[in-house]
Amino acid sequence: MAQTQPPSVPGPDDLAYLTASELSARYGRRELSPVDVTRRVLARIEQLEPRLNAFVLADADRALSAAHASEDRWQRGAALGPLDGVPVSIKDLLAARGWPTRRGSRTIDASGRWDEDAPAVARLREAGAVLLGKTTTSEFGLKGMGDSPLTGTTRNPWNTAHTPGGSSAGAVVAVAAGFGAIAIGTDGGGSIRVPSAYTGVIGLKPTFGRVPASPPGFVGVPPHVGPIARSVNDLVLALSVISQPDLRDPWQVPIRNAAEPRELGSLRIGYSVSLGYANVDSEVARAFLEAIDALRDAGANVTEASPGFASPGSIVRRLFAARAAFTVAELSEAQRAKLDPAILAAAREGEAQSAVDYLAAESERLVLVQTMARYHVDFDLLLTPTSATPAPTVDFDPAAPAEGPPRESLAGPFSLTRQPALSIPCGFTRAGLPIGLQIVGRHHEDALVLGVAASYERIRPFRAPAL
Repeated sequence: MAQTQPPSVPGPDDLAYLTASELSARYGRRELSPVDVTRRVLARIEQLEPRLNAFVLADADRALSAAHASEDRWQRGAALGPLDGVPVSIKDLLAARGWPTRRGSRTIDASGRWDEDAPAVARLREAGAVLLGKTTTSEFGLKGMGDSPLTGTTRNPWNTAHTPGGSSAGAVVAVAAGFGAIAIGTDGGGSIRVPSAYTGVIGLKPTFGRVPASPPGFVGVPPHVGPIARSVNDLVLALSVISQPDLRDPWQVPIRNAAEPRELGSLRIGYSVSLGYANVDSEVARAFLEAIDALRDAGANVTEASPGFASPGSIVRRLFAARAAFTVAELSEAQRAKLDPAILAAAREGEAQSAVDYLAAESERLVLVQTMARYHVDFDLLLTPTSATPAPTVDFDPAAPAEGPPRESLAGPFSLTRQPALSIPCGFTRAGLPIGLQIVGRHHEDALVLGVAASYERIRPFRAPAL
């Protein structure tokens, strides 16, 4: 029977829960070895993976080979940077040399050369990170639950009867469960932020183009590649690596400072519990308002102020349906029969749209972009709950008729606008499920979002599930 566990504070000697920053410092002082840390993490994966199902594949041999190479560099004083020897996992929507990229789908054959790294993966290898394997995703990253036809159900480490959310399901579980300090995920409609909120970790959707992608995204609501970690500083370290240029993405934006420390009192911060349209769970609202009070007590200038747009759910749905249709366009009928029924239904909805329907949704998206631009004239940041609800159970059907008012997304609007947004833990329900605070910034001001997240993290440090 699934058990809800109380939160715990990882001890300083729990190798599986050391942050990348702590690992790097201790490697440099010869107090720890990348090989010992990797072995500890691999043992933890072997122990807990049957309960959680976070990985499509975990490659112990390659991880240990990379760890030995890293250990040699640290011993010679030739470390490649602060991520050298740090265990990292990769979401299975991103290519990684030598491993199949099956995208949560039985329609993709695992055989093949698989000889290319996605830009973020290439940069991590160059930085000496120890790549552990590929984490689970909903099929093609097109669903907000943590299951797929390929890998089955991924479970929340806080309570295995609950989903970790999607589509970066395995990525957030890996970080929460101590399967590596950092994971790389993607976020096209909340797919980093909402699962991070559900599992009590920190996840960043950077400004679109901040992290190069290959192939570059363009259809509907294209995914942003971003990091997930247990500390804001680890997000900063990861972002500084994976945002390095790659010619395969023509829409990459110039590199900026990774973090921008600012006095909270110097900022104009707006907040909204519901954005004016969402039906927010009472426990989520309570934890969010407690987080606002904590920031105010720390000197922040926070004002209740909603941007004033209606629910963008219809826009998200139409653009995601178009993306689903485009994604499966080349599949045969036999392959389509293998798809998640929810993905196939979305694809059929997208196929029924006209070009004018699609462009009308894009036009509505631009109105939302302009609304947020006007909001940021008055406010440097917007704070909301990350999700209107805590993590649902694994058998929850998002397509089923809702009891009471629908739970509209609080993360989706900021995928449509493509601005930076981050989720950081801000409390727990009475049942012990994590709740997330969303921090939204202007385009290209990822550093400010991270800086304020770091200030909040000092108020409420990371807590781990008692696995």
